[in-house]
Amino acid sequence: MSARALARAGLVGAFGHCSLRLDADHLLVCAPKPMGLISATDQGTVVNIHDPLPEGVLGEVRMHQSIYAMRADVKGICRTFPPQVLALAAMGLTPQARHGFGSYFYPKVPHWSVTGLIRNELSASQVAQTLGHQNAIVVSINGAVTVADSLEKATALSWFLEDAARVELAVMSAGHAHVQTFESEQAAKDRATWSGGILERMWLFMTRDDSELLSS
Repeated sequence: MSARALARAGLVGAFGHCSLRLDADHLLVCAPKPMGLISATDQGTVVNIHDPLPEGVLGEVRMHQSIYAMRADVKGICRTFPPQVLALAAMGLTPQARHGFGSYFYPKVPHWSVTGLIRNELSASQVAQTLGHQNAIVVSINGAVTVADSLEKATALSWFLEDAARVELAVMSAGHAHVQTFESEQAAKDRATWSGGILERMWLFMTRDDSELLSS
């Protein structure tokens, strides 16, 4: 459902993947096909976080392995290709915290500047290190990764990230990139709340008309 939600939101096309932590040593990654075409009958693959990737698993799933290995708090990861995020990345930029959805990425989203695809353990580890304790990273011109303590939340953050990029581009176009929205880190943290059913509403919004819901 997460894979199809990301596709429905226009955050992935032919490429992208998401995963769910199963336990301290294993993750489940979605089937290696366009995410909007993944059905309830498609099987994901269980991957050991510390071992070489199994046959048939996409090479960039190494990023998932490295992030899970470094961040015990992370339970879900989304790898996406958001159009507005990519437009900023082409200029070497990432969204700053300029509105409500952007507050979740205060002060700004970290940027992995290497333009190559992340297909070896060294680069995957370096991406995880650059991510640090934040919940999103832009991997140069190759899209973005969001992480959270649930796959549903990582999915919602993917939508928030793209909306933050939309606002960033609008602010830049208006010539006001110097303006700071939040007067302090605490102000941004206060806004970046999940209380009040925010996650639940986002999940309902992003999975609307999903095939599994319609068939249940």
